[in-house]
Amino acid sequence: MGSRAANAMLSRAQRIKSKLQSALEASLLEIDDVSHQHAGHAAVRASGSAGETHFNVKVVSAKFDGKTLVNRHRMVYDALTDELQSGLHALSIVAKTPQEIAKK
Repeated sequence: MGSRAANAMLSRAQRIKSKLQSALEASLLEIDDVSHQHAGHAAVRASGSAGETHFNVKVVSAKFDGKTLVNRHRMVYDALTDELQSGLHALSIVAKTPQEIAKK
């Protein structure tokens, strides 16, 4: 089975997790599908993506070290380009380094 066919069998949340883990080598990765909170929005109805359109993402990665918040978000968006082009409508991103989490 090709990778495209295998990807089709995974939920969007699973694909997001896999792509972010691979790209960012995350030490912590939380993916929360909050699409149900946006069920009446036009973008959700038009997407045809089984309601998997809005996600909260928390990523802790050493790859964020020395990066601005904007650059960290770009790294997340770059890893999810395919998802954003295929119905992913919105992301809420928390992007921290392991040191920032340890300070809490």
